[in-house]
This record gives sequence, C-alpha cells and structure tokens, in this order.
Amino acid sequence: MPLDNSAEAPLPVRTVARSIAEWVGRLGRVWVEGQVTQISRRPGTVFLTLRDPVADVSLSVTCSRGVHEAVRPPLSEGDRIVVHGQPVVHLLRGSLQLQALEIRPVGVGELLARLERLKGVLRAEGLFDADRKKPLPFLPRTVGLITGRASAAERDVLENARRRWPAVRFDVRNVAVQGHLAVEQCMAALGALDREPEVDVIVLARGGGSVEDLLPFSDEALCRAVVACRTPVVSAIGHEPDSPLVDAVADVRCSTPTDAGKRVVPDYAEEVARIGLLRDRARRVVVGLVRREITGLDAARTRPVLADPRTLVSSRLVDVLGLRDRSRRCTSAALDRAGHDLSHTRARVVALSPKATLDRGYAVVQDKDGHVVRDPAQVATGDPLHVRVAEGELEATAR
Repeated sequence: MPLDNSAEAPLPVRTVARSIAEWVGRLGRVWVEGQVTQISRRPGTVFLTLRDPVADVSLSVTCSRGVHEAVRPPLSEGDRIVVHGQPVVHLLRGSLQLQALEIRPVGVGELLARLERLKGVLRAEGLFDADRKKPLPFLPRTVGLITGRASAAERDVLENARRRWPAVRFDVRNVAVQGHLAVEQCMAALGALDREPEVDVIVLARGGGSVEDLLPFSDEALCRAVVACRTPVVSAIGHEPDSPLVDAVADVRCSTPTDAGKRVVPDYAEEVARIGLLRDRARRVVVGLVRREITGLDAARTRPVLADPRTLVSSRLVDVLGLRDRSRRCTSAALDRAGHDLSHTRARVVALSPKATLDRGYAVVQDKDGHVVRDPAQVATGDPLHVRVAEGELEATAR
C-alpha cells in the first residue's frame, strides 16, 4: 500500500528503507545469469559483482565461503555463472544485494546452446543478410585496427598489409580481447574509430583460443555495435574453425588476421602489373586504330578521283554531251511530227472551208436580211441582193 506522506509530514529514512526492503523481500528467490567482473574474498564471505554485458548493468552478490568453494572449476573474473539467491536490502548502507544460495558455472555446452539461440534471434532480425553488408573500399585512407596489445594478430595484420601496400596507414586501438572487460573496450574502440572521418575500414582482430576465450566476440551488444557502424567492419577472430557471431554480422569475414591484412588493401605489385597490362593493351588498341586509319587514307589516295579530280568531271562531260544531243534529236523529231500534223490538219481545214468552194467559181447570195438564198422564190423582182464571191463582194438586184 502507498505510504501516507506529504511535505508537512515526510517519512523518515528508516521507514522508506524498511518499506523498500519489504518490497524487495517479497520478490522471493530468483535465478540470475551474468558475467563475473570482480571477486573479493573476505573471511567467511565472498563478494562478487555480476554484470549484464548487454545492458551494462551490474549487481552486487554475496555468498558464504562454502557456496563459493563448492563451484568447480573455481570462479575467476570473466566467467559466466547462474546464481540462485534472495535479493536483500541492507538498511544500514541502503544497498541492494543478491544473497547467493547456489552458484552454477555455465558450461561450454550451455554456452554453445545459448549462442545458437542468440544466432537465431540475430538471423531473424536480418543482421546476417548479405544485402545489408557494406563493400570494402579499394584503397582506404586509414585502416582502423582493434586488437590486443603487442599481440600476434596485430603483427600479422600490420605486416601483411604493409607488405602488400607499404604506404598504408593504421589507427591501432589496443583493447582487452578476452575477459569481462573485452566487450566494453571493443565497443568503445569501435565507436571511436567509426567517428573518425579518415578511417575507411575497421578490422577487429584476435588470435585463436577456446570457446570461453572467444566468447566476448559472440556478445549480443558487440554484434549490434558492429551492425550499427557506418564504416565497413572486417572480422578476423581466431582461425578458420572459429566462428564467433561477430563474423556473421561483420561486413567481411576473414579466416585469420593474416587474411585480413591481405583483404583490406590491394597488392602493390599486382596493381602495378595490372596497370602495365592495361597500358600495353591501350597502346595496342591505339596503334591498331592508327594503322587502320593510315591504310584507309592510303587506299583513298590511290582512287582515280583523288589522284586527278578532273577525271570525275571528264567522265561526266561525255554523259552530259550525249544527253544534250539526245534531247536535241528528241526535240527536233517532236517538232517535225507536230509540223507534219499541223500541215495535214490545215489542208483538211482548207479543203472543208467555204472559201475553197468559192475559189472554184461558186457564189453565195444573200437577201437584204442576210439570209442565204437557196430558191428564186425567196426573193421578188427588184429586191436587193448581196453576192459573195472568191475575191470579194458585190451588190445586185433580182429580176
């Protein structure tokens, strides 16, 4: 039930602390899983710090020496354990602790089973999909390297990369690569390198080891941090058989740190040889093109029209003259035919003309009204008549 209180009637600290202790006490015994980050052994009591690597939350745990010594193998920092205990609040210090009644180490089999379950979750979210992975740059300005201090993995990456491209630059961040601090330090280095504008690719490298040694690189928080990076991330953890979860979420997975040194930069000798091949190929193409053009020009120069440009005009002149003569003949023939036709037509017209009849001695007689007289009965004696003959006209009188 809520406690009655106000600004005028505040609650004493002991009352609030006692109420919190009662509420926590009603939680009962619980099973808690986490990673041991600190162990302090005192006479009769052992103090542990249990950390959740995903949420970065810690919980203090106390247990008797008997509970602690019953754990096999003995506990060490970085171990994953399952604790069965009772949450309690110490009123004098106002602190929350878990009073451990039993501690069980998480075995390799259980670890692998949990990793498989986590792998299924990450795969279902699409974090393993190839379409979300970023390609590596051809020649990075700076390569970020996250690895252990003075480790064989650091040496392999640096030596192999510089052997292939001597001018390559590295930004090396040395971190813990196993134990309870590994995840936190790797995530901090990953975030710092991802914010560097000159860093074009990040290599996460570590040598081989047992499942427990490589466990930080299967941590869910680290995997999600790799996915969130804007810079391409190369995973080079362990050897070929080792496959921590960070290999699946990284943009490129390398079997060994040596392989990572070869993948992040091109080989100088190979690139020089490739440039030489391309240069020779370009030279052959250009030389071949020039030769073809020269051959074409030589062939064009040998053509008669280019050797003597008047040849084309001369050959066409004969054709033009022939066509002109032909057109003249055709025109003359057409005119002759038309003249003959016109003469014949004129002759027929003349033959059919009334004047031809008059030329033969005939005359046309018309009365005073202009009508042609065909019968003497048409006129009376004394009527004026108009007579037309071949050479002219005359006037007459009927009798």
